[in-house]
Amino acid sequence: MPAPLLSPSLLAGDHARLADSVRAVEELGLGWIHLDIMDGHFVPNFSFGPQTLAALRPGSKLFFDTHLMLDEPHRYIEPFAKAGANLISIHIEPAYDHAGTLARIRALGCQCGLVLNPGTPATAIAALLPQVDLVLVMTVQPGFGGQPFRRDMLPKLRQLADWRRDQGLNFRLEVDGGIDLATAAECRAAGADTFVAGTSFFRAADRAGFVAEFARMS
Repeated sequence: MPAPLLSPSLLAGDHARLADSVRAVEELGLGWIHLDIMDGHFVPNFSFGPQTLAALRPGSKLFFDTHLMLDEPHRYIEPFAKAGANLISIHIEPAYDHAGTLARIRALGCQCGLVLNPGTPATAIAALLPQVDLVLVMTVQPGFGGQPFRRDMLPKLRQLADWRRDQGLNFRLEVDGGIDLATAAECRAAGADTFVAGTSFFRAADRAGFVAEFARMS
């Protein structure tokens, strides 16, 4: 299983000073930042567009872990790739050409991922697992930060981790929603290796201490 990786969610940062929030992540020695892209349709909220990524990209060497919560993600792959996304993850739930969209993400030079909402079983993406670099399991219903962690998602994580091992695949297994040091440890035990922390990271009284504690997770 890959070493644990922390990907703080910019959604929980200071929206009036996004560049400062990105810089704070980088200064703590982290390599990834999670960018939640919401369209007000697939989820009941709005966040960032490709212009935001393009504005942040020149000032940061962070890996932009870009999560498209969109009704029609296939229409926006190219703008986000050109804006500087390193990895683009798409939801399985809307009806569109998932395999073709994953291939398009790769063709544009980005890594690709698939995302599962809480109500979507792991079997929904089983056939596509050999195509992806990352699978994101939502541990809350997406749309808003600060929601409580759903422990009923742990069996889904274990199933995906088992398939990864049994099929000799190497995708990262990411979790997002209610992630703090305690819930990250539960997810790690279930097979997760990549952790999106929003509220718990940006509102931590001691962010450096939070990162140090996370790094000690086995």
